[in-house]
Amino acid sequence: MWYLCVFYHRLLDYRKAEVESLAELFGGNGDHKGEKLEWKLPLHHHPDSPFHFVDLSSDDLARNIANRSILVKGMYELWGEGSDYEELEESIRNYPEERKSPYLQPGSSFKISVESFGKAISFQEQNERIQGLAYIPFKGQVSLKSPDHKFCLMETADHGLNNGLPPISQRRIFFGREVGGADRKLIPTYQLKSRTYLGPTAMDAEMAFLMANQALATAGKLVYDPFVGTGSILVGAAHFGAMTMGADIDIRVVRDGRGPDCNVWSNFKQYGLPPPIVLLRADNNRPPWRPGLKEMFDAIICDPPYGVRAGGRKSGGRKLLKGTVAPYTVPDDKRTDHIPSTAAYSLVECVHDLLDLAAKMLVMGGRLVFFYPVLREEDCVFNQFPEHPCFTLISSSEQILSSRYSRVLLTMVKRSSYTEEMAEAARLKHEEFRENHLKWLEDGNLHSAVFSPSTDSQLAVGGNCNLSKDPKPKYRGKYV
Repeated sequence: MWYLCVFYHRLLDYRKAEVESLAELFGGNGDHKGEKLEWKLPLHHHPDSPFHFVDLSSDDLARNIANRSILVKGMYELWGEGSDYEELEESIRNYPEERKSPYLQPGSSFKISVESFGKAISFQEQNERIQGLAYIPFKGQVSLKSPDHKFCLMETADHGLNNGLPPISQRRIFFGREVGGADRKLIPTYQLKSRTYLGPTAMDAEMAFLMANQALATAGKLVYDPFVGTGSILVGAAHFGAMTMGADIDIRVVRDGRGPDCNVWSNFKQYGLPPPIVLLRADNNRPPWRPGLKEMFDAIICDPPYGVRAGGRKSGGRKLLKGTVAPYTVPDDKRTDHIPSTAAYSLVECVHDLLDLAAKMLVMGGRLVFFYPVLREEDCVFNQFPEHPCFTLISSSEQILSSRYSRVLLTMVKRSSYTEEMAEAARLKHEEFRENHLKWLEDGNLHSAVFSPSTDSQLAVGGNCNLSKDPKPKYRGKYV
């Protein structure tokens, strides 16, 4: 059945991917598990419109998706639509009576709300529009606080009003029964400005919930973050009932924080969430797992350090890595407070280690969800995504952060078991990926490419990544 899915007008590239992941979580793809949902646009609407039709199997599925989603404002059983109110009335009258009558009975209560996109509608105009729906034979009582059934009249403006909307050739009016809606109190509750323990790279609460949805986090699943930091991503996964586990190379972050009442554990305590099973001081480059341990995690969610806001670190000082000094053995009397030396950890090496870890430690069908940086110029190697033979890339959702830099949320599903042959194939892919990056990095690095002044024709650091001459149109809220 087709439902009208109304999105919040933000993070546009993330919207469909989130709904499709939640449909799989709640069993919405049936025998076609792994296939994408079928979508279509309303008449005269642009793909960036917040209104989309999606084909779902039942009201229960639509309700579950809408109630958990971060970007879905509501799911509606559409009773009618039109370019004006006369066309809307005809459409509603033609909607099957057997579909309408269960929600019009005398013993039920109802509420009609009016919403608009692209223009403001006054309270008086809203009342007039509701009165204009008198041809719908409601027999129940009106209840504004706790109705049995909710209905919504939605009206869009056209782009001719110069309101920053995506191009819509003419306005469209929708009327439908609300099947489910998002709880937007979730974001204010978990907002970072009220968080007990924060670091400079703490993940935004909305994005952490989106990542948890992409990873299908739910009760009974074990979610791991190898770059846990202050635990923001794991907080999102724990909210949805998942068991969590994290690691970080900086022991001062995972063990000490800023005191006994300001650390990773206190963030979970603040929201009444179950704390992580364990937090490890561990190096992603030298994972601590015993040999032969495999398929332990249902999902790995992380934001790897890719050198824009913070650089990655791995065990071993520069002299040790160059072979000028021998490995250091920590004396027993210093083991309690010893902090091992570290060296720079390149993005290419970090991502390769992450994919190798996920290939070993994820269960079959488990998901790897992580951010990857992109320079928005043609012929630039930082537009290339890493690959691994064990994984299938199912979605890549871009968040544009500036005219030249964005980050992409990659969602990968483990489709093949980890074997020595797979490991060798992955190593070869990594060598090719690494070689391409090193060619570009001879002239600069990701940090300097992002923050150096740009010109109309080339990057200041290298000159081999051309700026786009035709930037995407910036609709209101598109790149928020």
